[in-house]
Amino acid sequence: MSDESRPHRTAAVIPAAGRGVRLGPGAPKALRTLGGIPMLIHAVRAMARSRAVSLVVVVAPPDGAAEVRRLLDEHALPERTEILVVPGGETRQESVRAGLEALPADVDAVLIHDAARPLVPVDTVDSVVEAVRGGAPAVVPALPLADTVKEVEPGVPGEPEPVVATPVRARLRAVQTPQGFDLATLLRAHEKIAVDGEGATDDAGMVEQLGVTVVVVPGHEEAFKVTRPLDLVLAEAVLARRRATDVY
Repeated sequence: MSDESRPHRTAAVIPAAGRGVRLGPGAPKALRTLGGIPMLIHAVRAMARSRAVSLVVVVAPPDGAAEVRRLLDEHALPERTEILVVPGGETRQESVRAGLEALPADVDAVLIHDAARPLVPVDTVDSVVEAVRGGAPAVVPALPLADTVKEVEPGVPGEPEPVVATPVRARLRAVQTPQGFDLATLLRAHEKIAVDGEGATDDAGMVEQLGVTVVVVPGHEEAFKVTRPLDLVLAEAVLARRRATDVY
């Protein structure tokens, strides 16, 4: 079969192995409920709603793959979408790599999506896929910043910190997910870019270090990351509005 006639699939990888300490003690962040349903389920559904995504790989905590599989089986998910669960690693970078290694050979484009962004609209997902399919090796959805940003010299937490620069706000964007990639490009980044500490939290940043151009498509205000308790309040409000208007 020639390259032109070989089927091409887009998959989504959702790293969900983190603890989510900023939301406080208890269950991992991805398993916290939103509207009575774990955020992870919302995130999987958000990817599966895109008809361009035929496979979703959920990367579970290293010792929690069976629990996550049971959780997925308990909730209704689109039957047209294949869903795999694989154990992750100690860092996000290791977990993403585990998800990439689980992809079948006919996948050539991949989305990396934060489980903590449960309400990303399908139009945003589709825009990222379309840009990758249009030839961009790396694509991120992003929004202009509402606030002025200051670069500071970090000091003792809670103490005043000196400002060293004020970037031009018009040139700045707040990046969201899903981030989309030509799979071969992202694999090359994971092979070549070693990240210290917690590992990479931005796969597009790893691709940038290869010298590959990353492009931005419009993000959406409802694709925000649920990190702190106040974010959960906002997410509940967005979900309630969607359900009331039958958008969800």
